[in-house]
Amino acid sequence: MGLVSSSRIFKTRRIVPKCSVSAPRPTSQPRFIQHKKEAFWFYRFLSIVYDHVINPGHWTEDMREDALEPADLSDRNMIVVDVGGGTGFTTLGIVKHVDAKNVTILDQSPHQLAKAKQKEPLKECKIIEGDAEDLPFPTDYADRYVSAGSIEYWPDPQRGIKEAYRVLKLGGKACIIGPVYPTFWLSRFFADVWMLFPKEEEYIEWFKKAGFKDIMFKRIGPKWYRGVRRHGLIMGCSVTGVKPTSGQSPLQLGPKAEDVAKPVNPFAFFMRFILGVMAAT
Repeated sequence: MGLVSSSRIFKTRRIVPKCSVSAPRPTSQPRFIQHKKEAFWFYRFLSIVYDHVINPGHWTEDMREDALEPADLSDRNMIVVDVGGGTGFTTLGIVKHVDAKNVTILDQSPHQLAKAKQKEPLKECKIIEGDAEDLPFPTDYADRYVSAGSIEYWPDPQRGIKEAYRVLKLGGKACIIGPVYPTFWLSRFFADVWMLFPKEEEYIEWFKKAGFKDIMFKRIGPKWYRGVRRHGLIMGCSVTGVKPTSGQSPLQLGPKAEDVAKPVNPFAFFMRFILGVMAAT
């Protein structure tokens, strides 16, 4: 999983990403947990230890503050949606700047959300189950859209970013925080087996196609990580964009890539899940 320690911010017209472009990625790979059902069960178990295993080393409070800084959470009365909010770790950073009653945490995992409900600073937040690719919010609803550590599980990232555009008000800002495609060959192998690790330029392209303007890309990493991005970790970047016009995204897409209501072969599901967990480990 890709990570660099630089905290510089680049506007899209000037960014020349180097570290993730040079690593070729297969056009098709299994990505066993880049599916909603597999991700659901993955977090059914990971939710038990998530706050104690993931956050201390790979998604720290310092990283959270660094990654949320470009979101410009400058008004306590802002309406904010935290998509893929999980246990509420990122939301804890949001409510430092925005009143909890104005924040909605959305996630497909009831097990993760159960952890968020237990956190005192989040008691006034709205907490709902939902799909990042089909958000239950009206068009032109929120001032800020935040999603941290979720895009890697989306079967169709472009659709999720299009939804981010739709639910924002005119002038609203989306902030997506996620991993970056590794440069080390062994890390690339396990990344391609496990879930989606976008390249830096892919994030930029998805935002552009959705209709966002003033797109900015910021690399993030924990304080203990230094030097070149060699092996990769959980988080890698924070990408922001501004909605320039009200209404729907100008991008037109076809049907969803994954129908979660469609029955699956239990044996195939089990094997995919086991292989994905092995790659994650």
